[in-house]
Amino acid sequence: MSVSDPSHWNAVYSEKGEAQTSWFRPHLDESLRLIDGLHLPLSSALLDVGGGRATLVDDLLARGFGEVSVLDLSDAALTESRQRLGTQASAVQWLVGDVTAVELQAAHYVLWHDRAVFHFLTAPVAQAAYVAAATRAVRAGGYIVIGTFAEDGPTQCSGLAVARYDVETLAAMFAPAFEKISSSRDVHRTPAGNEQAFTYVVLRRRDDGTSA
Repeated sequence: MSVSDPSHWNAVYSEKGEAQTSWFRPHLDESLRLIDGLHLPLSSALLDVGGGRATLVDDLLARGFGEVSVLDLSDAALTESRQRLGTQASAVQWLVGDVTAVELQAAHYVLWHDRAVFHFLTAPVAQAAYVAAATRAVRAGGYIVIGTFAEDGPTQCSGLAVARYDVETLAAMFAPAFEKISSSRDVHRTPAGNEQAFTYVVLRRRDDGTSA
């Protein structure tokens, strides 16, 4: 089973309702808190990596952001999100693909958001490809808001092994192209009642064009 296999994720989303997946929560509260704290212009281009069925896109649209993109391996998950949004779905760019391989606009995004995609990448080559993709796609002065399992978080999710991070280790993965500006810890309570610890960092793309 591969983390980059769309059939795995399509099966997960097709066979399980929202409340049956461990990562579900009605709103991505910690992500939203961190994004709100950046005070981004409403014209900013935003990308939600691994957005799936998450309601972050709904909340970003409700805040008035006019250029929101959602990327996911699973077209089944994105179809559900489009259906949930109804007529608002046409305001969103829906991208189906692997973040480590998909072609994204260079130096375009002011915000790159990821809750729980990066930690599925356990191979150094995949991690490096992800960082390179973010480095190309985020414009100078733009931001990454990323959440992964913390050091005391789960070792597996959806039948797949994950990597776990503390703040400094996670931030270091994106250096030198990005610098850490803040961090936080979030404890997610799954629909089954279990607690999962997350590490969040907010990173800023350096203005000098430094590459990963």
